[in-house]
Amino acid sequence: VREVVVPRKSQYNLVEQTGIEKLFADHRIDYVIHAAGTVGGIGANRANPGLFFYDNIMMGVQLIEQCRLRKIAKTVIIGTICSYPKFAPIPFREEDLWEGYPEETNAPYGLAKKMLIVQARAYREQYGLNSICLLPVNMYGPRDHFDLENSHVIPALIRKCVTAKEEGEKEIVCWGDGSPTREFLFARDAAEGVVLALKRYDGPEPVNLGTGIEISIRDLVTIIAEATGFTGQVRWDATRPNGQPRRCLDTAKAEKLFGFKARTPFSAGVKETVEWYLRAGKGNESATQLL
Repeated sequence: VREVVVPRKSQYNLVEQTGIEKLFADHRIDYVIHAAGTVGGIGANRANPGLFFYDNIMMGVQLIEQCRLRKIAKTVIIGTICSYPKFAPIPFREEDLWEGYPEETNAPYGLAKKMLIVQARAYREQYGLNSICLLPVNMYGPRDHFDLENSHVIPALIRKCVTAKEEGEKEIVCWGDGSPTREFLFARDAAEGVVLALKRYDGPEPVNLGTGIEISIRDLVTIIAEATGFTGQVRWDATRPNGQPRRCLDTAKAEKLFGFKARTPFSAGVKETVEWYLRAGKGNESATQLL
């Protein structure tokens, strides 16, 4: 049985080199899955572009360097589809990753993560570091982050709908016009994909992790409202940004290279997430964390 160490910022601040060195000193580590990040939705990205860039690039660059120095057997780098160009062809193929600038509201975050792909390839070529890069779509699930200021779209909508229903409000307000599309990956499926890649994939090219199923934000709101029992109106605030126009991945490489195919139907994943929030997440929104 292998020991799995999940460091928290309160114990090991990975933005600081001393935090990373302490982590390696406290534990015997053979494999590293770099899933740490300073993340949030459109609002959080717009409010903190400098913080999101600095935190994500510093913790990634320094962690990969320590993996090299300590001869870690394998390093898995969890990137983001925010690294893709704003107008990348649909579905996003890994070969299109460098064909343009990311969507502006999350470009600092996306580019910070993108540089880790460059570092991983450079370290593979010069030092022989066994590292792989995965690009998951928007993840969701139980233990997600439900704070309205910083959360992603699914937990934010769940909280809005539940709160509106309980307080008898007749409408909720959603950002943009509802036209953008997104793709969502249930957290448990994402974890399975990461483990399969750790076991079976050793290539230099980044690989998408997703479902290949595209859904509009407008349809997403309808699904969340139904799952939470909210029957009021939805008002779209078009003065707020839409974010990237479309997101949908080509997931063929993940299935071909390491046998990953998402298994959780979206409706079932949303239902489980709503049930968890009602049972354990309410009242503790700022403390919840995905995975």
